[in-house]
Amino acid sequence: MSDRPIAFLDSGLGGIPYLLAARAHAPGERLVYYADTASFPYGDRSESEVRCIVRDAVARLMELADPRLIVIACNTASVVGLDELRRQFDVPFVGVVPAIKPAVERGASEPIGVLATSRTVGGAYLAGLIRRFAPQARVELVAADELVRMVEYHLGEFDEGQLRDLLGPSIDRLRSAGVRTIVLGCTHFIHVRGFIESLAGPRVTVVDSVEGVVRQTIRLARGGAAVGDVGHADRGPAPLVLVSGLAGSSYRFLASVHALQLRELATLDGLPGVRG
Repeated sequence: MSDRPIAFLDSGLGGIPYLLAARAHAPGERLVYYADTASFPYGDRSESEVRCIVRDAVARLMELADPRLIVIACNTASVVGLDELRRQFDVPFVGVVPAIKPAVERGASEPIGVLATSRTVGGAYLAGLIRRFAPQARVELVAADELVRMVEYHLGEFDEGQLRDLLGPSIDRLRSAGVRTIVLGCTHFIHVRGFIESLAGPRVTVVDSVEGVVRQTIRLARGGAAVGDVGHADRGPAPLVLVSGLAGSSYRFLASVHALQLRELATLDGLPGVRG
């Protein structure tokens, strides 16, 4: 097993569930997470801005951690910037996209609901996924932009009543459309997946891309070995979460709950030991 870490990058904390799943599947791996809070949210920016911002973030991550693989754990960054990143950097990348294909493969009956950001809902990439993998299904698209900000800034602070007030109309719309599967098309939403499932009810299945992305990540990072093929490894060091801007209360909450090392990038400049 290489000592170089597997890295994850997102505009904020949306990709943390991928990091946690990777630790569960491969406890011996060194894991580094880059939260680009200085540029949050990516979804409010033009595609050209996102490409430049993500390129610079990857360059900084390469400098700091020398990862052997990078997961772009953000739908917007994956859709807009992944092809260019693969051309510019000599490291494998794994991206995330709304789990339309897994929803169909798991026998999801029509119609399907997608809960995402406005950029994703209105984007050509999602439309292409639907045409390719669910051409016969009726797909109901619902934007929930404020949920992104609530999770980013107030995770661990809000209660179910606040979530219900924010998400209730969106979930009611999906249920009224008769959906039996809801695809989480934004990584931030995974943090409140349990509440979404509760609000949607037992007849609705909620899906995301975490399991598939993490299995692909570990397979590539290990040169093709499938998850579970390398035996049980000792637990590695606590995953390191690097924050490009301020690390707000949501990050402190996650670090406490999941035993993560949390550092703001300003405190790392010029200090040794980040790579190893």
